[in-house]
Amino acid sequence: MNEIPDFLIQKLEMQYGKELAQNITIGYQYKRPVTLRINTLKISVQQIKEILTQLQIPYHEAAWCKEALILQNVRENTIRELDIYKNGEIYLQSLSSMLPPIILKPKPNVDILDMAAAPGGKTSQLAAITNNQAHITACEVNKIRLQRLNYNIQKQGATSVYIMEKDARQLDDYFSFNQILLDAPCSGSGTLYVKNPKLQEVFTR
Repeated sequence: MNEIPDFLIQKLEMQYGKELAQNITIGYQYKRPVTLRINTLKISVQQIKEILTQLQIPYHEAAWCKEALILQNVRENTIRELDIYKNGEIYLQSLSSMLPPIILKPKPNVDILDMAAAPGGKTSQLAAITNNQAHITACEVNKIRLQRLNYNIQKQGATSVYIMEKDARQLDDYFSFNQILLDAPCSGSGTLYVKNPKLQEVFTR
């Protein structure tokens, strides 16, 4: 089993204290299940459930979101080979990533700013929640991530999204928004899995 680097343990202890840091490192031992969000812009929740049942892929619904499914005994690579994935009818997304748009409670016919939008999961979720009836501005300053954002927005059929290659903090005063979503870029350390054979590569790049 791979070990957690000392510097990460020290950082966790400084930020959260030893007891909570220990609980976090215990969590690194567990592999996260494959989770997805049903893209209701293209297909219904019931249709996806029927397809998964036909494919004999076990799942259960997240208690707080009917579009969020937790899959069992399957890997992400298998899901990526399915037509429902290739057609943008589902989106592989962590449960924690689905929370910010739900908490924001976006409304139709309002102007929404997604300040750090790539790769587009939360942006397209905002579009789905509002059934493409909101005016969503998605900002991304990184060119490579911007390409991924463009791809995912088109694939998901999120036609209410306007994409800008821009640092959202530098938007002109001309812009005005009713709601703002900022899920700031992070280190990703909360998603580590210590049994991943490539773990050390993450810290030596």
